[in-house]
Amino acid sequence: MNRTLTPRRANRALALTASALLVFGASCTDDPASVEPTTIEPTASDEPAEPASIPAPNSTSTWTDPASISSSLTDEEIAGLMWMREEEQLAHDVYVVLGELWNLRIFDNISSAETTHIEAVSGLLDVYGLDDPAAGNETGTFTDPALQRLYDQLVEDGSRSLEAALEVGALIEELDIVDLVVRAAATDNPEISAVYANLERGSRNHLRAFVSQLDSRGVTYTPTQLDPATFDAIVSSDTERGSGS
Repeated sequence: MNRTLTPRRANRALALTASALLVFGASCTDDPASVEPTTIEPTASDEPAEPASIPAPNSTSTWTDPASISSSLTDEEIAGLMWMREEEQLAHDVYVVLGELWNLRIFDNISSAETTHIEAVSGLLDVYGLDDPAAGNETGTFTDPALQRLYDQLVEDGSRSLEAALEVGALIEELDIVDLVVRAAATDNPEISAVYANLERGSRNHLRAFVSQLDSRGVTYTPTQLDPATFDAIVSSDTERGSGS
């Protein structure tokens, strides 16, 4: 299945996607919570830089040249965008519910960040004329049955205690990282790759934040989706900032 990109649609949606990326600095199994621990090459974060940004309109970047954008997507790329759109929505919705329940600022802050992640993926859906699978859905409602089951379970688990809620947050970010790495490996589209790279960096930062909150409460978080070496490399490094690609 191919989706053709028109210049008019590209110009409109590129602005949306770039705007979303300015703000924030797994395979699709039947049951996302059952993903085996994954080894991911750690991204160095030794050099803090400026928040993620997209070049200005007069730049030579491909972001500002619609002719440089791929004219079609593979079925795998389309499936990846659909999945990541709802997975980012899941993270947002879980954090909104848990934030209201436990009144802890981290959930409000990260749910706001997830909104920009959603906007970035939605911008790509618009670029390629793909229907948004989450359009019109109420909070906590998902088109993909696996994500619906996962959402219901995560909210139930996170409602048991504040510490359990923070562990749910860390698990969500682990899942997000694993899925983004797998999806990124399945595309050579530079615009999709850039968005996924930004989302993955954001998820690493969110994972650090949740684990730090747990540490401050005397709770040691044990990863279930990332292998221990990859997890340790992420949480022991500084918050990442910098350009998206």
